[in-house]
Amino acid sequence: MLQIKDESREVMDRLTEVRDYKIVKSNDIIQKVSIIDPKHRLSLQEQKIILFLISKIKPCDENFNFQNLQISDFCKICGIDSDNGGNYKYLKDTILTLSSKKFWLTLDAGTETTVSWIDKAWINRNSGSIKIRLDDDMKPYLLQLQEKFTQYELLYILAMKSQYSIRLYELLKSYEFQNQKIFDINELKTLLSAENYTRFPDFKRKVLDIAMREINSLSDLAVTYSIIKESRRFAKLEFEIKVKNGMRDRLKTWAKIDIAISPMKTSLLEKIYQETPNFDD
Repeated sequence: MLQIKDESREVMDRLTEVRDYKIVKSNDIIQKVSIIDPKHRLSLQEQKIILFLISKIKPCDENFNFQNLQISDFCKICGIDSDNGGNYKYLKDTILTLSSKKFWLTLDAGTETTVSWIDKAWINRNSGSIKIRLDDDMKPYLLQLQEKFTQYELLYILAMKSQYSIRLYELLKSYEFQNQKIFDINELKTLLSAENYTRFPDFKRKVLDIAMREINSLSDLAVTYSIIKESRRFAKLEFEIKVKNGMRDRLKTWAKIDIAISPMKTSLLEKIYQETPNFDD
């Protein structure tokens, strides 16, 4: 049996606590979102803040409660230097921007509706705390979900550095049960809010390939894709989606996340991974 030193176990315990934070979202809010206006698209940090708030929802919640959080926690989620005096202003600006952003969601029979992210927020510099609540518009897509939902661990998006990585990960995770998914390229650009990459080579290099590297390196999925042409046109992308089930693969992923979140010359989890026999569960 693998022996873990006390110091290494502390790292494992810390990551285990974060892994306990689950994101649970209706597939509609993952698969049917359209953000056309660039000013309403979420940045990388904004996505992580929203997902962090979603991870605080309890399965029994029937309404959105105010979340009382520490500014230091937000700094960790956003990858902000907690010793930087500018993080207070940054968070104020980010939350204010989030409160004004909306997106279009497609309903039945082709109807579309606008949905907001944040309802109300307070921030107290003296106590180092934030009090924030998600908008009621989100309730049908986040609370009391019984079917057609996607669940994943918050940990798997924390180390991602591309805003497209998180969106593509969520999309692929929502189709995980199918093991494969074909997207029209233009449709995928819209879902990723990457319509500005009109040339496929640019989209592939600046969006797709970066997202694929981060998903395969930092998440629980192992994904490949192939390009489908129609005549000479790059028309569709076919993704093959698998879950990393082996203990060695998961330890390797956790080690990479640990290094990215808490950079150090040698990761304790990396040491554990290197000492772990190559076996599956």
